[in-house]
Amino acid sequence: MTQEQKVFVVDDDLAIRDSLTALLQASGYAAAAYESADAFLAGEAPRAAGCLIVDVRMPGKNGLELQKELVGLGSPLAVIVMTGHADIPIAVQAMKAGAVDFLEKPCEESALLESVSRAFERVATASRHIDAAHAVTARMQTLTDRERQVLDLIVAGRANKVIAYELDISPRTVEIHRSRVMEKMGARNLADLVRMVLTVVT
Repeated sequence: MTQEQKVFVVDDDLAIRDSLTALLQASGYAAAAYESADAFLAGEAPRAAGCLIVDVRMPGKNGLELQKELVGLGSPLAVIVMTGHADIPIAVQAMKAGAVDFLEKPCEESALLESVSRAFERVATASRHIDAAHAVTARMQTLTDRERQVLDLIVAGRANKVIAYELDISPRTVEIHRSRVMEKMGARNLADLVRMVLTVVT
């Protein structure tokens, strides 16, 4: 566990903020607490990688509204919502919107730490996908305009003869471009090439 694994707590209840922060820090996480959604949104935290634990019911912007705003900002944070028993339908709604988990108050310390661990697994997975997409984009930028045209048509499922006809070049030239595309992209086969491009366009 490292200090890079930062957990943000947003809850209007001071006692809960303090107890969660103490638990997280004792477990090796870097933790920061905020009394409201607006206080949280005012800083750099929404753009940070990490985990957010947020109460569903708060004065002003509630947890669900905060989650929606973070999605709109493209925030990389993994979200855990805390809820009272009566708020479970709202918590389920938060899960459908992408939350990692919801915790019923009062929650067991072990349950909270397990949820935070799952949240960081999701953060790591998302980070790997982003890194892979960046790598593919960088490789695509090494292609010539013609190679990029050939790549687009390959991914669209066109055969070499069809690509040759559409680009008004010979099938042999298509084969040469295709070979260069495979080499520059570092693709082992056609399926590998298609998967790479889909990491960028999906």
